Amino acid sequence: MTNIFRRLARPALGVVLALAAVPLAYEVAVAAASRRTANLAYVPATAPDYDAARHRLDVYQPTGKAAAPRPVVLFIHGGNWNSGSKDDFLYKTVGQRLAKNGFVGVVISYRLSPQVLVPAQAQDCARALAWTVAHIKEYGGDPGRIVVMGHSSGGGQAALLALGTDSLLARVGLPANAVHAVLLDDPAGLDMLDYLKKLEYPGDAEYLIPFSKDPAVWRASSAIYHVRAGAPPMSIYVGGDTYPSISSSSRRFADRLRQLGASPKFVVVPGKKHVAMVTQLFWGNNQLYAELRRLAGE
Repeated sequence: MTNIFRRLARPALGVVLALAAVPLAYEVAVAAASRRTANLAYVPATAPDYDAARHRLDVYQPTGKAAAPRPVVLFIHGGNWNSGSKDDFLYKTVGQRLAKNGFVGVVISYRLSPQVLVPAQAQDCARALAWTVAHIKEYGGDPGRIVVMGHSSGGGQAALLALGTDSLLARVGLPANAVHAVLLDDPAGLDMLDYLKKLEYPGDAEYLIPFSKDPAVWRASSAIYHVRAGAPPMSIYVGGDTYPSISSSSRRFADRLRQLGASPKFVVVPGKKHVAMVTQLFWGNNQLYAELRRLAGE
């Protein structure tokens, strides 16, 4: 088996060219259905670890009026823990599609490896969530209906947020139930303790950079060891042709939730590889948007 996480969210050239070929008129129509407020800081500039480039998020609002606050989706990008940005074309498109589907979309950036380890990345995501809870009403969103979604390494971060891992949410002043629901899209990193103990594939040692050489960090950063009773509703989508380790860890994660009385939705999408599990979000009628609406109670 190839290295399961290598180049997790770096679309192949063919994918990029295919996206670029979408008719401009269609793109203009989609963009017109949303209003983007860009580069909002979710960490105070006075914080000792403030990063002016990475501690930023964009909010995408539907342009139409609503009778009540709209559900919110906070989207966490993937990228092997060392790449990715809210400003990538794909993630901007996701924000627009979320708004077109009736959500207030919040698309975030966070600090990357090797600048910080994964626990600090998780803390950044928690701070972005805290900002969203505090401010999303100003953008027409309902802070009581925040669905957290992440792809790949962002899926691992989303799971940590949903579980309130090791007081992750308490440290930013949020209750354990701040997340209404979560959608994990081909999530990576759910069990890095198991993965890094083995180091069985070429290049696996590169993950000792974002996760360190400390098994205690591997465990603390792996959502599977923090599954708790009373976790928010979770939907887990994996590609039928994704990396086997992602499939197996996602199944074990879902099984652990069931053992504690939860009823996670687990869906295998036939024929989808890992990157295609996020690039499918380019299409506004994709099944993942329908699932987000279900999770939000729409």
